[in-house]
Amino acid sequence: MAKSNFRPLHDRVVVRRVESESKTAGGIIIPDTAKEKPQEGEIIAIGSGARDEAGKLVPLDVKAGDRILFGKWSGTEVKLNGEDLLIMKESDIMGIIG
Repeated sequence: MAKSNFRPLHDRVVVRRVESESKTAGGIIIPDTAKEKPQEGEIIAIGSGARDEAGKLVPLDVKAGDRILFGKWSGTEVKLNGEDLLIMKESDIMGIIG
């Protein structure tokens, strides 16, 4: 994302999915068409935060570089600089890993 001039607005974040294993514990290779999309990712960029009722800026609880878990249907898939990414609201994030 360093080459991009894209910055999400408000309480949105840009997430790169973390690839899952392509082989089972028993050694069976899973083809790409049978794999589920991972629900784990790394935050690439964050917005400035949401505004409360008084108009005060509330910063996000996550930061760029955090590994997160998100819902199966969360976010909007986009392609930026040839890379498949997700843009989602902070409320779609279930938690930070590590």
